[in-house]
Order: sequence, then structure tokens, then C-alpha cells
Amino acid sequence: MSNVEPRIVFMGTPEFALPTLERLATHYPLVGVVTQPDRPAGRGRRLVASPVKEFALAEGIPVFQPERLRRLEAVEHMRAWAPDLIVVAAYGQILRPSILEIPRLGALNVHASLLPRWRGAAPVQAALLAGDTLTGVTIMKLDEGMDTGPIVAKREVPIMPEETAGELEARLAEIGAQLLLEVLPDYFAGLVQPRPQPQEGVTMAPRIPTEAAGIDWTCSAATLERHVRAFAPTPGAFTMWNGARLKVLQGEAVAYDGADTMPPGTVFSGDKFPAVVTGEGAFVLLQVQMAGKRPMSGDAFVRGRKDFLGAVLSSHRPGE
Repeated sequence: MSNVEPRIVFMGTPEFALPTLERLATHYPLVGVVTQPDRPAGRGRRLVASPVKEFALAEGIPVFQPERLRRLEAVEHMRAWAPDLIVVAAYGQILRPSILEIPRLGALNVHASLLPRWRGAAPVQAALLAGDTLTGVTIMKLDEGMDTGPIVAKREVPIMPEETAGELEARLAEIGAQLLLEVLPDYFAGLVQPRPQPQEGVTMAPRIPTEAAGIDWTCSAATLERHVRAFAPTPGAFTMWNGARLKVLQGEAVAYDGADTMPPGTVFSGDKFPAVVTGEGAFVLLQVQMAGKRPMSGDAFVRGRKDFLGAVLSSHRPGE
């Protein structure tokens, strides 16, 4: 490749995309950034820019926010930028052939799993829900499928025992950004040959609806511990008590031999924190949050709500 700097367009939206964008902007001139349109958020429902947009504007990088990237005017905008390479990290829309054919070096995606395991929009949550002990980041060359393109590089990391989705995603974002920067020089020089994904071991991780965060107390305590971690910090695993939503932000599975005497969902007094009977074992409530209130420790929550002990929390099952 010549000494001319490659023209790079970055596409991303949430916090996960920021480390990759920041490091790219430090090492390469960026032609532009594509991110999702501003969305209403908070109680006032005011329009809020994505973290990627805020960084790009602060750095003076042109920003493009198409509602639908497949529309002709969006494709023409991308063509006008004439990128040599597109880098994608959690953009939020599928890139169609009309976009993928624009850059001569294709499009590279920073994906938070070890492909082909956990293709899709929620790989971190899926890995935690499944009880995986290992995960990682894959740099993949995009094709028309859902995370089916050939692999440029991979980096494997262990999942920490108490790691939440938010913590794991932040760690993988940094690892992915570093891995991309390591591989780009050889990729630009034509020294990297993307290899097809194996046909074995394919699993899917589609976007998870908020209601899926509901807790089913008939599950085992170990399963619920993974469930809580997978939905922390957002949207937050939840149960219902006194007609209101109670988020469970942190908890711990413990052995419990009194389950035969109380139905799943029953709250009882543990050693220091309240605990809930489950289908197998008990689940200690370390941190909870009532709707509209601040998070608090389980023991502090019980001190202010004596009627919580002995209550039976409702189970939420998929489809209900």
C-alpha cells in the first residue's frame, strides 16, 4: 500500500464503541463518523446524542446520522466520503451490500464475542446467561449476514466470577479497540488473510427485550445470579412486590435446605441480608432499587420495610 493515509469512516453508537473511536482518531485521520439519530431519553424525553456523536463533535469530525442507512441519500452520502475502510463497533443497523461495496478494503467490525459463538446484538448478555467462563473479541470483515463474515483476529479472555454485563462490556470494548489497532497496519499492507468462520459452534444472541429481565424465582439460585449479572446495570433484573417493580442489582446464590417449607419467591432473613427462596437454593439480595428510588443495600431496604420479610415475590416468566 502507498504511504497515503487510508480514508476511514467509523460507525458506532453506544459507550462500547467509544474506545475504538478514540484510538482510531488518535492514530488515523477519520473522514467521518456515522451514528444513530439522537433519541429521546430521561423523564423529560429530551433528545440525547449518542456518546459517539458527542466525541466526534468535540474532535471536529463530521457526523452523519441517517435514520435508515439503506436509503439512497444515505448511500450517496457515504459514497461522497469515499472511504478506503469502514470500521464498525455496535452501530445498531445492518450494513447492506450498497454500503459494503463502497470501501475498497471492506468493513471491519469489532464484535464482543468469540465468533461464531454469540452472533447478534447481545453477545455479552448471552454469554453471562449461558454461564460461559470464557469470552473475547473478534475483529471480523463484514458480509451480508448477521456476524457471519471472515475473521481477521480474535482475543480470548476469562469472564470474572462476579462480573456484570456492564463491567464485561467495558472491558471487552478496551480489548477490542487495542486488538483493532494492532491488526490494522498489517491489514492495510495486505498481510492479513481473513479466514472463514467455522461451521461448528454457531450460537445466536438476538436483542433481548426489557421484559426478559424479569426474575423467575422457580429457577435455581445459580441461574438467577447469572440473570442478575446479565442485566446489570441496565435494564436491571426485576421482580414485583406490592404492585411495584423492585430491581435486583446485585445478589448471590447460596445453599439453602428450607426450600421445601416455603414457595419460591418467599423472602426470609439471611445472615446479614434478606434472601429469597428459589427453585434450588436461595438468592441473597445484596443491592436492590424500588422504582423511582435510589439503589440501596438489601439490609438497609429491609430495615425500612419490615413487611418485606415473609413476602412472596412474583415470578416473571417469558411470554407472561
